Amino acid sequence: MTIEYDGTTLVGWQKQLEGPSAQSYLEQALFNFCHKEIDVFAAGRTDAGVHALGQVAHFDLDTDMQLFQLREAFNAHLRDMGAPVAVLDVEPVSADFHARFSAIGRGYVYRLLNRRARPVLLENRVWHVPFPLNVEKMREGAKYLLGHHDFSAFRGAGCQALSPLKTLDKLDIIKTGDEIDFVVEARSFLYHQVRNMVGTLKMVGDGHLQPQDIQTILESRKRSEAGVTAPASGLYLTKVMYK
Repeated sequence: MTIEYDGTTLVGWQKQLEGPSAQSYLEQALFNFCHKEIDVFAAGRTDAGVHALGQVAHFDLDTDMQLFQLREAFNAHLRDMGAPVAVLDVEPVSADFHARFSAIGRGYVYRLLNRRARPVLLENRVWHVPFPLNVEKMREGAKYLLGHHDFSAFRGAGCQALSPLKTLDKLDIIKTGDEIDFVVEARSFLYHQVRNMVGTLKMVGDGHLQPQDIQTILESRKRSEAGVTAPASGLYLTKVMYK
């Protein structure tokens, strides 16, 4: 199934001992209408505060329900629970499909609001930076991140990935009015990689770093050399790609 959620009040995708999660809401909805304890597995574990426009998850269910009825049942129970989660689509897959391990790519967008006035309608939806940023310099710096690299300098503490080597396929910076969007794609990402890259590129935009400093930071392989971790509120999982 394809899922949308507002991560503002969630502890993230994964269910925790305390606090609501996207996974716990979906599993509770499943239990409410089929009366079975069923695990739901996602393509990726988003953090607390991170949103999703196109999260993908799978579950195993023996049912005669039509796909339309299944989607409507999910959404009816999610609505009754007041969950900030919606199921956009449900479709059958082969028995060997796995939302996480079958994925060949993931796409995120990070939204930054670059204006003096604070966000009102976009509160908890963007990173608000009130001073001007040089978008062209950020684009120049972003070029150093494309391709296959050791991304240790952009790896968050507590990352469980076996290797810091990743291939960044796309990093576009798009300015529309006061909003600057960082559009990124890769097969997979390290913990906090996207937010750390955005936080560092923001420092290029405000003049604390030069574009070529990105290469130096990358080659240092030291997290202490890179910039701040951008807030979770601006990050959206937009899509998961499969063969």
